[in-house]
Amino acid sequence: MRILDPKKALVVLSGGQDSTTCLFWALREFSLVKSITFDYGQRHRIELESAAAVAKEAGIANRCIQLSGLSELGGSALIGEEEVSGEILGDGLPNSFVPGRNLIFLSYAAAYAYQEDMKHIVLGACETDFSGYPDCRADTLGRAIEALSLGMEADFEIHTPLMSLTKAESVLLAKEVGAFSRHFSSPIPVITVSVHRVGIALLVS
Repeated sequence: MRILDPKKALVVLSGGQDSTTCLFWALREFSLVKSITFDYGQRHRIELESAAAVAKEAGIANRCIQLSGLSELGGSALIGEEEVSGEILGDGLPNSFVPGRNLIFLSYAAAYAYQEDMKHIVLGACETDFSGYPDCRADTLGRAIEALSLGMEADFEIHTPLMSLTKAESVLLAKEVGAFSRHFSSPIPVITVSVHRVGIALLVS
């Protein structure tokens, strides 16, 4: 079993509120942090610009990996021509679900973390999210990292700081770790976060 550096962490960074919060959480918890972003043909291309800008302003290295195979497979409104809707389909999932996305992200992240001698992988998954994506659940990700640890004979550890939080609680965590208090010197795409039931509306910019 390869013992990876417990002071190093890799954050899967999409550029949205959740992954940005996880990045700043990781900066608080670990000595050396890097991030990895995936270009999988997502409709919201602004995510890639945002991830690069957030990483730059946080002063960390960011690596963007091309995953064109996901868009070639299709099966989701996020990577196809179909309009994204909140409607729950016959399989119990919204049409924005990208089959296997987080499992593929985690596999690539682990492979990169292995090369960089990084023990910790941080992911902004949350099983309380309205979408109910099965690859955002704690048991799914726990078993996935166990399989990756076995497959690479390395002692990876996964962290999902938002897993059991409501959206309101995740906003409070973002404020706690300083994700909303940084003064960015370069333009960053604006991401609006609204939590109507508690009256919170924040802009990440």
